[in-house]
Amino acid sequence: MSYLTDLATDIEKLKQDGRYRQIKVWESGSDTWMHLKGRRILQLSSNNYLGLTHHPKLKEAAIAAIEKYGVGSGSVRTITGTLDIHDELEMELASFKGTEAALVFQSGFTTNQGALSAILGADDVVISDELNHASIIDGIRLTKASRKIFAHKDMNQLEAVLKETQHHRKRVIVTDGVFSMDGDIAPLPDIVHLAETYDAIVYVDDAHASGVLGKNGKGSTDHFGLHGRVHIQIGTLSKAIGAVGGYVAGAQLLKDYMIHTARPFLFSTSQTPAVAATCLAAIRVLKESPDLVAKLWDNANGFRASLQRLGFDTGASETPIIPIIVGDPAQTMRFSDRLLEEGIFAQGIVYPTVAMDKGRVRLIVTAQHTEADLAFALATLEKVGREFGLI
Repeated sequence: MSYLTDLATDIEKLKQDGRYRQIKVWESGSDTWMHLKGRRILQLSSNNYLGLTHHPKLKEAAIAAIEKYGVGSGSVRTITGTLDIHDELEMELASFKGTEAALVFQSGFTTNQGALSAILGADDVVISDELNHASIIDGIRLTKASRKIFAHKDMNQLEAVLKETQHHRKRVIVTDGVFSMDGDIAPLPDIVHLAETYDAIVYVDDAHASGVLGKNGKGSTDHFGLHGRVHIQIGTLSKAIGAVGGYVAGAQLLKDYMIHTARPFLFSTSQTPAVAATCLAAIRVLKESPDLVAKLWDNANGFRASLQRLGFDTGASETPIIPIIVGDPAQTMRFSDRLLEEGIFAQGIVYPTVAMDKGRVRLIVTAQHTEADLAFALATLEKVGREFGLI
């Protein structure tokens, strides 16, 4: 068939460019050390920031939920798919985030799709940082709103856009809290100040800030002390929380509106009871375990500083996301493959996810990495980095 021929041609081009990847099939659960083709590999690309995937309280909660509710919810939320465990999770999330209400979706990706398409209409304008996540970009594409992009963290350009869009009904500024490819933090206080000056709505996606920034991992709003001044907070349950899902935290009226208008919420079966119970247990663990977040930051800051002393280019990183900038896509993937040969999994990320000349391996340091783990990682990175002329 001709369409398969076209696909084969496109795949061959990916291979020629050095950008073709086969999915790795891991033989163990998400952890600091994982098994791949019978080998024990140090994991430096996992979003399991706090190591909660194996926490005993989370596993106990999941098993108890299966015993009580079974393995599925049986429906979408608006029919029979809202169980008391879902309601309890949303109340716990709202309390944790310091908002009136929270609404849970099946993933962080669908959360952005559902929220943005629900709140934005043809008379509105959405103003988005150029490096926002793909789920934000796709969510914006689903709306009929006007679209404006401002250069990454450029507050002068953001202000200029706010000035020229005053005729729109609503102006919604959208930003990641922590940017997933570079590991830098949004200038949220400046964004909030401009929003208040020009009567705009602030929408923050905290996928990589949930469980990472703020007291007990409450996110970027808490990190900057901006409670009550950020209108819409998007969080994930798929990274530091250790399970899967996403949520919107904000006003009760916002929740009520999205229940009636957010299509991923309306037309997707709700989280399994085990997942909802796991997420609920994780939030409670976070409230009781400030040491986990502190350990995460100690590991990340120390490891980043050591990489920089060796001479690696870690870009704009200021969080546990630490890229090593390589540049050329094919060279980036070879560097990633060479690290795997030495026992470290560090995912290569290249165009179109990042700019053509900004290929990098993206390292993520977790709270569960030991001093020995990180010492092995540094020694290996130094060896392979010298082979590739990166240091």
